[in-house]
Amino acid sequence: MDVGLAHLDRPFDYLVPAELDEAAVPGTRVKVRFAGQLVDGWLLSRADDSGHTGRLAYLEKVVSPEPVLAPEIARLARAVADRYAGSLADVLRLAVPPRHARVEKEPRGDQPTPPDADTPDALAADPSTVRPGPTVSATVRPEPVAPGTADPVGAAAVDPRGWRDYPTGPALLRALTDGRAPRAVWSALPGEDWAARYADAVAATVAGGRGAVVVVPDARDLDRLDAALTAVLGPGRHVSLSAALGPARRYRAFLAARRGQVPVVIGTRAAMFAPVDRLGLVAIWDDGDDLHSEPRSPYPHARDVLLTRVQLAEAGALVGGFARTAEAQLLLETGWAREVVADRATVRARIPAIAPTGDDPQLARDPGAATARLPSLAWTAARDALRQDLPVLVQVPRRGYLPSISCAECRTPARCAHCSGPLALPSAGGIPACRWCARVAAAYACPECGGRRLRAAVTGARRTAEELGRAFPGVPVRTSGREEVLTDVPGGAALVVTTPGAEPVAAGGYGAVLLLDSWALLTRADLRAGEEALRRWLAAAALARPAPAGRVVVVADGALAPVQALLRWDAAWFAGRELAERRELGFPPAVRMASVTGPAEAVADLLAAARLPTDAEVLGPVPAEEGRERMLVRVPRSRAAALAEALHSAAGARAARKAADPVRLQVDPLSLF
Repeated sequence: MDVGLAHLDRPFDYLVPAELDEAAVPGTRVKVRFAGQLVDGWLLSRADDSGHTGRLAYLEKVVSPEPVLAPEIARLARAVADRYAGSLADVLRLAVPPRHARVEKEPRGDQPTPPDADTPDALAADPSTVRPGPTVSATVRPEPVAPGTADPVGAAAVDPRGWRDYPTGPALLRALTDGRAPRAVWSALPGEDWAARYADAVAATVAGGRGAVVVVPDARDLDRLDAALTAVLGPGRHVSLSAALGPARRYRAFLAARRGQVPVVIGTRAAMFAPVDRLGLVAIWDDGDDLHSEPRSPYPHARDVLLTRVQLAEAGALVGGFARTAEAQLLLETGWAREVVADRATVRARIPAIAPTGDDPQLARDPGAATARLPSLAWTAARDALRQDLPVLVQVPRRGYLPSISCAECRTPARCAHCSGPLALPSAGGIPACRWCARVAAAYACPECGGRRLRAAVTGARRTAEELGRAFPGVPVRTSGREEVLTDVPGGAALVVTTPGAEPVAAGGYGAVLLLDSWALLTRADLRAGEEALRRWLAAAALARPAPAGRVVVVADGALAPVQALLRWDAAWFAGRELAERRELGFPPAVRMASVTGPAEAVADLLAAARLPTDAEVLGPVPAEEGRERMLVRVPRSRAAALAEALHSAAGARAARKAADPVRLQVDPLSLF
């Protein structure tokens, strides 16, 4: 049933009336009567009798005869719910898009035969399933589908092309073509056409007669991968799934995959549950990007969902990126996956010239350099690239004009008098306004000294673009960020100012890449601050030309570990170091950690009711947003299932007695503090 309550997280049995016998097949959406209300549900399986001794109600309606919930996706959803201390209902909402009746009625074309309605669903975690008239085991909100058969493009081996730059790359493609299930963590070279490499891996999988699911962070990455797959497989061999698609387009793509009409599904995190017949490969690009983390309960991460699919379907796995997360490093150190990297000679031949400069270096003597706040080394790199008619990429961590301002006299941060939020300036002649409540502060006076003059505390991308325009007169300045994200730019002389993740590709590569205000990334109060900084730097530096034509300048202390990893282009070294430190300190992924957030009384109530493992450590409380607090629970990885079960059961007990204050449970959240 579509009732997202922890204490109701189990299948329920219903009788199937004779008139619905043919339409009521496992995987279909149904309506059932529960607690006096008509609710949505999923038909999980059918059986001839039930272990339930009481009286059973009848199924009210089959919403659609389309079996959109595949048995393997139902099993996956149950596993994900158990891993994240969530309910099956919530996971199924993420796994199956809302129904679009008009799309279901469109001509299907050739498709496989639907499964036998009497075949039991392998998910049935509860043996109670009935069928006197027939019976249904319905749990929260899923939807059915008919599996298809992978349509190989041919038996010939796929040309390894760019995979030859990695000693184990061709072997990876051969294993996929042979129908085996290799598991790899790939560190991409600078300048790598990662979308083409993923397309090769998918083509090898399809050639072996199996299907593939590939998840990327955002729409720009999805467009690149879509073009690469079309070039390799041809049109009509894959579909894209993204929450950005309209309801009709998304449901149409979902049905094409569920009906077995295409062997490949690509997409953003919306595709992590995509139903693909005979799954042979799951792949994720840039797994450290926080866009892979689902913001809705039970907050699963696309990487973990895909790796769960690998275990259930015995499929291959490809985790790739320019950087490497501690989670990916753990896969290697435990022997679960193999490393795919280039040798050092190849790396040295492909990387740009990378140099650091301190956070507060002497500015170049040219007055334009002082205007643009550029250190001498960065100024020289930009000037030389522009003289050679090459574009320059400037990465600034913060968007906006002046996203943070302070008193010019005493340097006290300027805050809103109403909500205490930070004040910001939207433009050179703009009026200070609060970033939280949007109230303007035209008559702002510093509460400490009474001063009315303001200065920049943090400079945003638009202000940086304005300063660079004055420093390099006559040079085009382009910006790429939240308001408008550029996909690519021409190869001529230009300044491209961008926030992390919005870097456009330049024709032929950038002549210089400047990584400014690094302190904004490195000094964040976050467990992953160093890892995230390196990930963003490598993504930008990968767009530069190889040395000597390409140069990268990072405004940071060269002795810092993330900067050292950037200079050597050695994400593997940094990931190993990061994982070792987290093991020593007892942080994920070396351990399993859950956060419990809510009003103090509610958090204490849930933890008191939870039968935590004996070796669990309860840490906190720490302040959370909106006056709430957060407690952390830490256990060894071997006790992860017991922790999730204890928290889920405690949440169920609170829901059963209708506790007033909600509590948010997150297992291995991206942010712990």
